[in-house]
Amino acid sequence: MKTDTESLIVRYLTGTIGLALVAVGVALSIKSDLGTAPVSCPPYVASLMGGFNVFGFRIGTVGQYTILMHLLFILLQMALLRRRFKLESLMQIPAAMVFGILTDLSIWAFDWIVAGSYGMRVLLMVLSIVITALGISLEVKGNAWMLAGEMTDAALADFLGIKFRNAKIGFDIFLVAAAAVTAWVAFGNPLGDSTENVIREGTVMSALLTGWCMRFTDKIADGIIPARWKSILL
Repeated sequence: MKTDTESLIVRYLTGTIGLALVAVGVALSIKSDLGTAPVSCPPYVASLMGGFNVFGFRIGTVGQYTILMHLLFILLQMALLRRRFKLESLMQIPAAMVFGILTDLSIWAFDWIVAGSYGMRVLLMVLSIVITALGISLEVKGNAWMLAGEMTDAALADFLGIKFRNAKIGFDIFLVAAAAVTAWVAFGNPLGDSTENVIREGTVMSALLTGWCMRFTDKIADGIIPARWKSILL
């Protein structure tokens, strides 16, 4: 029992650290003003449009819209998989809530950053990609939290009978396109509003380089995980 409890704690702690790093990556990409990762484009655009009340609760931040979007992803998975949707997949709900809260906290924590030059913006975007990749590496090693974005890609691949990579690329394109259309309708500009850019070269950089960076961040994650944790995570 002690071993099982310890394993659970280590896995979720590792996964939560990973979620926190991904949230930091989102915040830094927003501060770069060069666009953000495809999966973050819709909630970012929605946050620029303002908020609304749901059962007395105000929804209006990037993190809150991220939670809402992930809940919609879970409903999509249920529709695609039907009886094959596993009960354990409902852990995506608390994962979405934790990630949304961490995203808002990260954006607040980095509010002081002002990227004046283009070089500084690129540096922030590169840093965002590397930190996001490291966070995903830790999530994978923790094998605990399940974020709805990747799970939806897997459900689409299963439903359409295509490779996971192709499903992810297609869904990423859909998310960026949906954000661009929403921004165009709301602001008359498919890239964002008059002050902040949601979709730019940083969006393309994030889509293309995050997976590539994981070849290196997987090794970094192995190096920073305590030896005792490694024996549990194997």
